[in-house]
Amino acid sequence: MTQPPLLTDRPALIRNRARALGRTPALFLHEDAAAEIEERLNEVNRTFTSAAVVTGFAEPWREILPQAKIVPDDETLALEPGAHDLVIHALGLHWSNDPVGQIVQCHRALRPDGLFLAVMFGGQTLVELRAALAEAEIAVAGGLSPRVLPMAEIRDLGALLQRAGFALPVADAVTRKVTYRDALHLMADLRAMGEGNALQARKRTATLRAVFAKAVQIYGEAYAEPDERVRATFEMIYLTGWAPHESQQKPLRPGSAQQRLADALGAAQALPATPCAD
Repeated sequence: MTQPPLLTDRPALIRNRARALGRTPALFLHEDAAAEIEERLNEVNRTFTSAAVVTGFAEPWREILPQAKIVPDDETLALEPGAHDLVIHALGLHWSNDPVGQIVQCHRALRPDGLFLAVMFGGQTLVELRAALAEAEIAVAGGLSPRVLPMAEIRDLGALLQRAGFALPVADAVTRKVTYRDALHLMADLRAMGEGNALQARKRTATLRAVFAKAVQIYGEAYAEPDERVRATFEMIYLTGWAPHESQQKPLRPGSAQQRLADALGAAQALPATPCAD
């Protein structure tokens, strides 16, 4: 069977992350995500004793789970089957060449009734930059090259949890708007996040400066804020699922209801419709 083409150039991704960490990394979105995950864990009201975090940037996650095992988000995860009661996949799933496989590996690492949480960038992330770069490259170079990672839509991600075998799957999103002086500063920040272009199909030769100059112009004209800065959208999608256990709530079988909904609501049964008179 022919393997599908790889989306991500893993060596390039690792280089991008190493450069970010070697300078001054911009990890504010990781910090936001870690704070959100911490709040969700508090709502669960359970003590987790054997956590693992799958991430390319460990520090923000060590702040909330100092005893957790930190696991790089390689295609094969260094997780032992049934070893954890909590697994978090932290802002790396969008780069995976096999996201379903990643989620399945996390499922296998959980004990029964263990909790899986993931946060990843969703399909609305960087919609402004995608549009500006595409328009600029068409105008200047007469064509398009892959520049921004395609990301999953929330409607598809809940199904991934079900395919991986999780019970009680939930997918929800939080949208973060960030402002920058211009598009060049946004792109510099993306490099400092380790989120530079690591697409396998990316153009390997230098981009004309005129493309970026045009993109900055288009971005500024289309996405300016009242303070003359420009906005960038980051859609953070959160996934929640539980390793199945007999103690968990289960949906009723179809047809097993003992009472009609109308009776429960005290509603009168509707009269049959009659034809209108001429």
